[in-house]
Amino acid sequence: MNKSDIKLIIIILIIAIIVLFVIAIIGNDTSKSALVYYDNNLVLSIDLTDKSEQEYIVNGYNGPVKIIKKDGKIKVEEEDSPLHLCSRQGFIEKSYESIVCLPNKIVIKIVSSKQEELDTVVR
Repeated sequence: MNKSDIKLIIIILIIAIIVLFVIAIIGNDTSKSALVYYDNNLVLSIDLTDKSEQEYIVNGYNGPVKIIKKDGKIKVEEEDSPLHLCSRQGFIEKSYESIVCLPNKIVIKIVSSKQEELDTVVR
């Protein structure tokens, strides 16, 4: 290996680091929002790019449903259903995740300006 080979390797590494840095900066410019549906009708849209903590109350089939937004994530905190499955699902933050609360007819979906691609999700 001579001096020109080492220079070429260093130049390629520097270019690769710069490209990865630019992609990381551009890739973070996404806007996320959570859409809350009751009986297939949009009742609430929540901006998830704001990292503050907020509470929302939505009327469900069995009564009020308390939704919490915190650090760009969202979850059902309290609801009236027989097994409380909706509040056990925890926080969601990705566009391929959703909360479906069948007893209350509430669905929470996350939509993002950047499409997140994946092959499969296993929980």
